[in-house]
Amino acid sequence: MIINLLGTGGADGVPGFYADSRVSRYAMEHGGKDVRTRTAAIVDGHLKLDLGPETLTQMTREGLWIRDWSALIFTHGHDDHFAPAEIQYALFPFTSHECLPFTIYANPQVSARIWGQYPDWPLDVVVTHSFQPFPHGEYVITPIHANHKEDEDSQNILIQDETSTLLYGTDTGIWPDETWAFLEDYAVDVLVLECSEGFRGTAYHGHLDVYDCIRVVERLRRMGVLREESRVVTTHHAHTGDGLHHELEAALNPHGIEVGFDGMTLEF
Repeated sequence: MIINLLGTGGADGVPGFYADSRVSRYAMEHGGKDVRTRTAAIVDGHLKLDLGPETLTQMTREGLWIRDWSALIFTHGHDDHFAPAEIQYALFPFTSHECLPFTIYANPQVSARIWGQYPDWPLDVVVTHSFQPFPHGEYVITPIHANHKEDEDSQNILIQDETSTLLYGTDTGIWPDETWAFLEDYAVDVLVLECSEGFRGTAYHGHLDVYDCIRVVERLRRMGVLREESRVVTTHHAHTGDGLHHELEAALNPHGIEVGFDGMTLEF
């Protein structure tokens, strides 16, 4: 399995969309791994995770074709993950396709929003529910419940093929008890985990800071979900967390946690 981290930034990216933060200024001046587009990823070149406002830029930057997608899997309905207006460009008159050439998987609330925007369009939308696995080609995909957006079934995504297991956990918060219990039966090869709040945690429950991120990873290791050889990589870094890439590395690397960046590719 291969996952490409197309974007690793928070809701308004890094540098922030209209921000004058220290991290934003540094990213603008130095570029490199400190520049982060909105969080998204793609697995094996065709399982697309979330559809944010920078999708075209991200795919083009990585030399990937959107026409190769077989699935678009939404985690939740916040704007940095869910830009439904982009769906139309896969269909006639923008292309020759009269039916959407990939399947959309989304929770009930996001599915309803898609149908509300495209009530009569030929879309293949499959409603997903946390803890209910579904097949897609050679994969078994299992959403798990995230502690993030309270008015919907916000989901993190387990993806398994015959040899590997990925857990993609952007916008997790501290998982509820039912999610921790569900994960006990899994062994994860790669965990992609948010670290949105960096060194400046907030009262909002729906994101992790550096210290929460470390605690989550350590608990998963004690449970056996993460083994010694499992890789852990961060994503969804907000400029408001006040952490530059190398500063985050200094805090997280000693705990066996790699700091993700736009374009990072993991093969496992």
